[in-house]
Amino acid sequence: MRKRHIKTFAYPRVGLVGNPSDGYFGRTIAFTFKNFKAEILLGEDSTRISFVNRESEFDSVEHLCDNIQMHGYYGGIRLLKATIKRFRDHCCDEGLKVDLEKKFKITYTSNIPQQVGLAGSSAIITATFRALMEFYEVQIDNTILPNLIREVETRELKIPAGLQDRVVQVYNDLVFMDFNQEKMDRDGYGFYEPIQVKTMPRFYIAYRADLSEGTEVSHNRLRYKYDEGDKDAHDAMKFWAELTLTAKKALEEDDQDTLFQCINANFDKRKELYEKLKVHMKAEHLEMVQCAREMGASAKFAGSGGAIVGTYRKESDYPKLKKYLGSKGIQVIKPRFIEEELL
Repeated sequence: MRKRHIKTFAYPRVGLVGNPSDGYFGRTIAFTFKNFKAEILLGEDSTRISFVNRESEFDSVEHLCDNIQMHGYYGGIRLLKATIKRFRDHCCDEGLKVDLEKKFKITYTSNIPQQVGLAGSSAIITATFRALMEFYEVQIDNTILPNLIREVETRELKIPAGLQDRVVQVYNDLVFMDFNQEKMDRDGYGFYEPIQVKTMPRFYIAYRADLSEGTEVSHNRLRYKYDEGDKDAHDAMKFWAELTLTAKKALEEDDQDTLFQCINANFDKRKELYEKLKVHMKAEHLEMVQCAREMGASAKFAGSGGAIVGTYRKESDYPKLKKYLGSKGIQVIKPRFIEEELL
């Protein structure tokens, strides 16, 4: 019998408008893009479950030390292990008829810049779930799958994680998300809707890979103040939720000016709130937004910092934006949305 070989992908995402209200029953819009990818290779094995650990291969001692400095001593293999366990538990909890005695060899590769707010870890988990679902012939609804992906980090690895990243990586589109509390409490998931646009706006993404920072660094104090009932935190969440509805309408009606304003307003409110709550924001992260705006572009954090997203007015603005930010050590790309253009 021929052994099965499976290849699956997941892509980075940017939070366009509304974040960080996704963790507070708010609304957000996000999209995935195809310039980078996390890839899973899973092949049937007759003897054991095994991992091909490419994380242990380095070009030099300096390369190894740079890797530790950037990512610590833990890599993606723990994500694979935790995903496999969460998949097994889900199958058992739901009483799914799955032959868990089937064995495989699995490896991953990813060129998504890590810890700059592009959801590289959840991309690895998402691609792993897709591979396991195909290998074991299990169907999991798109409304439920993001919850399982998040639980790999929150339940298995004790890492704080929200739903936005996992939803948009599952739907793999430009997605509007409404995490309405009543629906979340009742169903366990929100309203998720791909947005239909006439033309994709002139998006750019910029990041500094040398300024990686974990999500929990900026979110812990915000969560504490929100749970404490802080009025500024609660008002900001309402602001972002309403702003997302305005941005959704702007996208659907190809209203570039309003979208431009929404992107800037999202960041300005975040900066204002963080200053009130005394939440630290790295000067280098703020500089990226400032430099982009100096060149006439809109700009906001794509996640928790380290990467920004925005729009520019006309095509001739992009080379100037890329050159100016590049002079500051900031990498700038145009997001690709067509799979044939994968790197």
